[in-house]
Amino acid sequence: MNDVIVFGGGGSAGRTVVEESRRRGLTVTAVVRDPARHADLAADGVTLAQGDVLDAERIAELAPGHRSAVAAVYDGLSDAGTFYPAASRALLSGLSRAEVGRLVVVTLSSLLPGADGVPLLDSSDYPQEHRGFILAHRAGVEVLQAHSGDIDWLAISPTGDFDRQAGRSGKYRVSHGDAAARLSYADLAVAIVDEVATPRHHRVHIGIDAG
Repeated sequence: MNDVIVFGGGGSAGRTVVEESRRRGLTVTAVVRDPARHADLAADGVTLAQGDVLDAERIAELAPGHRSAVAAVYDGLSDAGTFYPAASRALLSGLSRAEVGRLVVVTLSSLLPGADGVPLLDSSDYPQEHRGFILAHRAGVEVLQAHSGDIDWLAISPTGDFDRQAGRSGKYRVSHGDAAARLSYADLAVAIVDEVATPRHHRVHIGIDAG
C-alpha cells in the first residue's frame, strides 16, 4: 500500500508535494509525462511513473493501492477550456475504478470569494487578461462539484499568489481570497499533505495563506 500518487509530480507544486510527503515518511508515486526529464524525483520512497492525467485508463492502472491522490497539473500546449474539465473527469473515473477515495486538486485563487463574498475573478479591480484560463480551471472544479460518486475531493489554492522565493515555514491558515496574499509552494504542500494524511475539508475549494 502506497500513501499518495501525485499527478503532475514534475511541476512546481507537484514537486513540493512529493518532497513534503517524503519528509513525513509517506510513500509516493510521482506521475509525469516524460520520466526521463524528471529522473531527479526518483528517491527512497518515491516511484517515478509515466502517465497522462487525461488518460483515465492509465490512471486506473497506476492508482490501485494508494490511499490518496493529488493533482497539480498544468498544460500550456492544450486548450485550457478542454484540458481542465477533461482532467477532472479522467481523475474521477480512473480513481474510482482504482478504489482510491481521496483526491486533492490544486487550482486558482481567482475562484475564491474575497472578504466581501465576491469571487476574486469578478471583483471590479481584478486583472482580466487571463480570464479564459481562470474559467477553464473553474470548469474543472465544476466537474468535481457535480460528482455524486465515491471520490471525496478537495480543491485547494493559495488565497492570492505564490512567493517563489520563500521556503517552508510549516505554518498556514485557511482564509478567503486575497489577491495581495503570498504563500510558498512548500507551505501549500504542507497543507496538501495534511489533507492527504488526515482529511479535514470535504468537497469544497479552500484557500491557504501564510499562518
